[in-house]
Amino acid sequence: QVQLVESGGGSVQAGGSLTLSCAVSGYTFSSYCLGWFRQAPGKEREGVAIIDSDGSTSYADSVKGRFTVSKDNARNTLYLLMNSLKPEDTATYYCAADRRKWLYGGSCRKDFNYWGQGTQVTVSS
Repeated sequence: QVQLVESGGGSVQAGGSLTLSCAVSGYTFSSYCLGWFRQAPGKEREGVAIIDSDGSTSYADSVKGRFTVSKDNARNTLYLLMNSLKPEDTATYYCAADRRKWLYGGSCRKDFNYWGQGTQVTVSS
């Protein structure tokens, strides 16, 4: 059974930084595509950052240059370093995992099939 547990959310002033962590258990950690998503009140969930099983990364335009996604295969942990935070970054942040690339080939899927419970990030102006 796959479990994802986020931590590190909180409240910060604009311009500040936070680091989110996501502990992943279940299958071999290196076999996952991993991602961070967020959802603000009244808005749809959006992808923030993806890190592929080979370590390649991609980001939403709104966070490029400010957020960095990384993973530690030895600790089975995914991270999101968020710098220069803005009030519009306020949202519940979710980590997600998917193994279909490892199982079937191709690329990381857009619809991840394992999700954490979410952690709140609030940025005040």
